[in-house]
Amino acid sequence: MSVKFDENKCIGCGACVEVCPGNLIKIVNVDGKRIAKIKHIRDCWGCTSCIKECPKMAISFFLGADIGGKGSSMQVENKKESCVWIIKKYDGSKIEIKINKKDSNKY
Repeated sequence: MSVKFDENKCIGCGACVEVCPGNLIKIVNVDGKRIAKIKHIRDCWGCTSCIKECPKMAISFFLGADIGGKGSSMQVENKKESCVWIIKKYDGSKIEIKINKKDSNKY
């Protein structure tokens, strides 16, 4: 399990840095642009906190075969009243799971 940062989408806001429990994500300058990076991606715990906080969907979570993902990836789009979990499957198909924020702690 690991995360992947899309340098083209990242705006260097630091939201992911603030929530990383392992203090693994750093904001660095690359060609004059601030972007988020993890020095050693193997150190990532796979908690997905950064993915849920990224306002630009610049971070995706790799769902490996060991957890049934067969190489799929997941991103989270935060909206005012909901979160949309977007799973891009290895075969090119996509699944979206919408979670109402008001009901997220209901069960």
